[in-house]
Amino acid sequence: MRILIVSSEVAPLAKTGGLADVAGSLPPILEQFGHEVAVCMPKYRAVTEGGFVTEPVGPITILIGSEPVDGAVEKTILPGSRVPVYLIAQDAYFNREGLYDVEGRGYPDNLARFSFFCRGVLRLLENSSWTPDIVHCNDWQTGLIPLLIKTEFNQHPKLANLKTLFTIHNLAYQGLFPAEQIAIAGIGWDQFHIDGVEFWGQISLLKGALVHADYLSTVSQAYSVEIQTEEFGCGLNGILRKRASRLCGIVNGVDYSKWNPELDTFIERNYSAETVSQGKAVNKKELIRQFGLNPECLSKPLIGVVARLAYQKGIDLLVEALPDLLKNDVALTILGTGEFNLEEALSRLARENSGVCGVRIAYDERMAHLIQAGADMFLMPSRYEPCGLTQLYSLKYGTVPIVRKTGGLADTIRDADENPDGNGFVFEESSVSALRDAVSRAVAAFRTTQRWNEIVRRGMAQDFSWTAAARAYEKLYRKILREAEM
Repeated sequence: MRILIVSSEVAPLAKTGGLADVAGSLPPILEQFGHEVAVCMPKYRAVTEGGFVTEPVGPITILIGSEPVDGAVEKTILPGSRVPVYLIAQDAYFNREGLYDVEGRGYPDNLARFSFFCRGVLRLLENSSWTPDIVHCNDWQTGLIPLLIKTEFNQHPKLANLKTLFTIHNLAYQGLFPAEQIAIAGIGWDQFHIDGVEFWGQISLLKGALVHADYLSTVSQAYSVEIQTEEFGCGLNGILRKRASRLCGIVNGVDYSKWNPELDTFIERNYSAETVSQGKAVNKKELIRQFGLNPECLSKPLIGVVARLAYQKGIDLLVEALPDLLKNDVALTILGTGEFNLEEALSRLARENSGVCGVRIAYDERMAHLIQAGADMFLMPSRYEPCGLTQLYSLKYGTVPIVRKTGGLADTIRDADENPDGNGFVFEESSVSALRDAVSRAVAAFRTTQRWNEIVRRGMAQDFSWTAAARAYEKLYRKILREAEM
């Protein structure tokens, strides 16, 4: 198959989150399976600053509203592979400090920026001798592509027959813009209705893709079901239920070349499943030192948290539960940035419980790895979690996850008190009491060395590599093409 993956960020060229990891990890595996794969993304300042060498492909001019905007297509290679990455370049739009925003404020011209990107991708395909069988789009920034193929280009000799898969990485991010900006995207008013891009009086680029893509996917099976409900559907549950027969969930994979305690260059000592006890002891000692905790914490269960400090992640529940958790004779190390009130509350609790609770308000890649290697348990009390990757890292590092049963957490973590093959501890209710109970059960298991070691080794033996995820995508691509031939 010929597969084009379109994403607004691709690791390692430019990254703000897990989307970039998916877009950077999936293509090389598909290439190894024997497929022809290419990637499209904007050419951000981060690409240039990262030292990635590009070569020109050709100029493009795109109408944004009624104004022609000049840009270009450039090409590089995804590091560690032969996969070409086509970069849609337009300095006024993409040569900026942030990919989507600065200091949390979205750029006011984001509709123009990503309209240029989407139309630039289609212009590239118009001019290329290479035509993909599948165009795999990701999140709202690429949402115009399925819409344009089915509307503006539905009679185009080359583009009309393109088949699209649209992957939702987080339904809460919808690409919402004022209705009066509709001309910027080049969408006609005939698309501004309840079965088109209209969403509560605004334009939703995400909704345009949900309506027009040939198939939809999201990043876990549980999340694909949850988003069809009012609680998790973000107002789009109706259209998702309508398209349920063409919606599926595929759990993201893990890049074990980066997240593997046997290879990890960020941690104090490497270890395997055979040497996990010794390796964890060394890393735990270093983690305790880095966070300024009491040496006595070496004998306590040490809980790690690496998260965006936000309501979605259930961090407010952690704030409320933390004093009681410490009564279980545990210690905590918490790393992350996010909502100011949660940062302040966690910092205050760390000061009040110095020696057993350490908080670092930062994004620190090395420390994230050390927490995975040094902690005994990893806590994720998320209210919703489309996929989640940190619980998968935890399994590989022998750090037992304690998670809320939602989205990808529900798909990947099985409660050790309820399942003979359990690999963690799970709670269902999004409440302080449920969180406390799960931690208490994990602590009780920790006190029984043989049982704890069995849980640790079961987790470390699991394989969440990208190979399985890529095979699932390959199967879905073939299904889309088979149905198109019927």
